[in-house]
Amino acid sequence: MAWSTREIAELAGTSLRAVRHYHEVGLLDEPERRSNGYKQYGVSHLLRLLRIKRLTDLGLSLAQVAGLSEAPDSDADLRDLRALDEELAVTIERMRRTRAEIGVLLRAEEARDLPQRFAELAGATGLPAPDRSFLSVLSTVAGPGAMDAYTELLREQAPPVADEFTHLPGDADETTRRRLAERLVPYVQGLWNRNPALSALGAGTPRGQNHATRTLDAAIGDLYNPAQVDVMRRLHKLLSAPGDGR
Repeated sequence: MAWSTREIAELAGTSLRAVRHYHEVGLLDEPERRSNGYKQYGVSHLLRLLRIKRLTDLGLSLAQVAGLSEAPDSDADLRDLRALDEELAVTIERMRRTRAEIGVLLRAEEARDLPQRFAELAGATGLPAPDRSFLSVLSTVAGPGAMDAYTELLREQAPPVADEFTHLPGDADETTRRRLAERLVPYVQGLWNRNPALSALGAGTPRGQNHATRTLDAAIGDLYNPAQVDVMRRLHKLLSAPGDGR
């Protein structure tokens, strides 16, 4: 049995251009020619073409295919195939994580600006825009412990005083701001007691606590209204006051 170039390309499931290229790069031996000058391919050429196609479909480059032994169970074959398998495993895991994140974003439109670990939490999807933006900035500077603490925090039901802070108008008077800060003290102190990592957000990060504090201070100043920022400053002073046992 002898086949023309077109026939053997069809049998192998490849193209004329591919067959000619394999000849050019030395992957496929030139066949004998008929008396009329046309190439005549045999079974050995078909088997070689099938092998090339199978390996390239798996992801090997032509250079890698050229370096492999003709024996399919050779050490060189096994080494390259194992390396390819490991590379594919990494790619599949990366794609799995990407699909999981896309799935979260598709299910919760309001969480599309959140890091995945926060977007997956039901408590995060209903947050006001400033809080969601704050969490995005937080994820760039917080250490693993702080991220875990904030994840747990978002699973909790916020008390009414926290809702008061969320809806505090920017022109709230001084008395309202002072009283709200005072009423927030036990709530925030309880959060810190349950989640100590909240008081050291930058712990375990290359740039440390000072960088995290400066970054989050800047975010707070831009994201929250003047009354909310003032309440947070008052709250910080109350929590930091010496001799109060906090």
